Amino acid sequence: MRIGLDGIPLTDLRTGIGTYTFELANALAIGSPADDFELVSPFPYSTMTGGDSRPENLRLVHSKSNVLMRRWWVLGLPLYLRRVGLTLFHGTNFEVPLWRGCPTVVTIHDLSPLRLPKMHQGRLRRRARFSIPFMARLATAIITPSESVRSEVCERLGIPADKVVAIPHGPRRCFRPLPLSQTTEVRNRLGIADEFLLAVGTIEPRKNLITLVRAFQEILKTTTLRPQLVIVGKEGWLTGELFTHIKKAQLGDRLLCTGYLSDEELCALYSSCRAFIYPSIYEGFGLPPLEAMACGAPVITSRIPSLVETVGSAALLVSPTDVQDMSRTIIGLLKDDNEREKLSAAGQKRAAEFSWDRTARLTRDVYDRALRKESRRGKP
Repeated sequence: MRIGLDGIPLTDLRTGIGTYTFELANALAIGSPADDFELVSPFPYSTMTGGDSRPENLRLVHSKSNVLMRRWWVLGLPLYLRRVGLTLFHGTNFEVPLWRGCPTVVTIHDLSPLRLPKMHQGRLRRRARFSIPFMARLATAIITPSESVRSEVCERLGIPADKVVAIPHGPRRCFRPLPLSQTTEVRNRLGIADEFLLAVGTIEPRKNLITLVRAFQEILKTTTLRPQLVIVGKEGWLTGELFTHIKKAQLGDRLLCTGYLSDEELCALYSSCRAFIYPSIYEGFGLPPLEAMACGAPVITSRIPSLVETVGSAALLVSPTDVQDMSRTIIGLLKDDNEREKLSAAGQKRAAEFSWDRTARLTRDVYDRALRKESRRGKP
């Protein structure tokens, strides 16, 4: 078989959906060596992706756009599918081709633009209101990263339950505990203190970093603890309120925003932080907490369905909108070495239950089901 996947998430700095796309494609190709897989994009791939090691049966295809192909999902990709004769196409980022030349699978990572429209830019809100329900109906099968999102897709979009399958992600193999001595160079270079709290993710309102900053201020105000708060991630959208608050807080070198970091740098920080905090208001899965746990970081995260589903009992849970609850939990963990060790061990055990190999096997089952479904309908 010849299977195509959406390569567009790999044309920019790799964040959650880019990680999902590449790790899934890589694991699929390794698990099915007799089949051919290709990541297809009308845009050039990032230099990071071009340098990645990958199996021989996984290709990066840059289908260069011309005037006709600028409308990629409407014209460009359907024409490409017709020309090369793919067996199946997987839209890994909410979209599939409008005119199908083969069965299609779409991954709907979450319904954030529909559930929390004020936390997204107007263009995305308007597009999502039409695009997500339409793509969900158009695709042969749907994948979500958690049972909580699967329920939302079925209930909010009116999709039959047998069309949607929840398949969790996994931590990348590069994320593993490092000895403290191997993290020193990265921390020194970035200006990070020996004792620090870590938050990771694209900076946007849904990540709820402003509540974390307020909780951190409370810690500095009411205790003698003086950890540093390190926020890692590229700047997303609607960040004005957060950065205005940070500026007024005048926290100096107690708060550090590093911007986007490499996986090697992230691994060093996950492995050496006193606690990893993930206060998101809404998520489809929760890959950063899982990767932090894989590195042995004690994790505090929001008590919301998808994150509870991801971390199980291996993390401390807080109300994402309660500053006092968050600050009390962080203070308690910073003061309790035994609790941090307990969470570190539990987190590593929990993270080991997830893998990209398993994600790929379950995804391949969805592909086979989609092919059988279209065959029964008498379609290609």
